[in-house]
Formats: sequence, C-alpha cells, structure tokens
Amino acid sequence: QVEVVESGGDLVQAGGSLRLSCTISGLTFGDHAMGWFRQAPGREREGLSCIDRRGHTAYEQSVKDRFTISRAYSKNTLYLRMDSLKPEDTAMYFCAADREITSNCLLSQSSYDYWGQGTQVTVSS
Repeated sequence: QVEVVESGGDLVQAGGSLRLSCTISGLTFGDHAMGWFRQAPGREREGLSCIDRRGHTAYEQSVKDRFTISRAYSKNTLYLRMDSLKPEDTAMYFCAADREITSNCLLSQSSYDYWGQGTQVTVSS
C-alpha cells in the first residue's frame, strides 16, 4: 500500500522561505515520477514541479526561479524548497507519485496516481 504524507506548511511573511517535505512509502522510491501541486480556494489544482526517475526536473513558469524540487533516497522523501514567497503562493500544497515507471515527468494531475492530504502554506503581505 502506497502512502504519501506532506509536511512543512506554515504561515510565512512575503519574501520568506519554506521547505515542504513529502514522505512516500510502499513503492521503490526513485523509480517513479513525483510532483508537487497546489490548490488555492476557488481555483483548480495546478502542477508546480516534478522530477523523473533520472532526476530530470520540470517547473511551472511562475515558480521556476523561486522553487526547487529535490529528493533524498535514503529518507524516501521529496522536497520543495520555496523562496521569495508571495501572497499569491497561498494554497494547499500536495505531493503525488506516478504508479507507472516512466522516463519522464509531467505537470498534469492525470499523470499521478497516489496523492497526499496536503499541507497548508499561507503567505502574508
């Protein structure tokens, strides 16, 4: 059984930084594409960043220069480092993993099968 658990969300001032963590158990960590998504109230869930089994990464344009995805194999943990946070970054942040073993990762929700419950990030102005 695959389990995905996010943590690290918090209230932070604009311009600040946070690091989100996501532990994924029940699959061979590193063989599967993984990604970070967010959903703000009244808006659709959007893909932010992903990493494939080879370590190649992709970013949504609005976060490309501020967010960094990484992973620690020894801890089965995916990270999202977020810098220069803005009030518009306020949202629930989700981590996801692909059930299939593929070569690439995508920022599309439909590419992922396992999801966590989310962690709240609030950025005050």
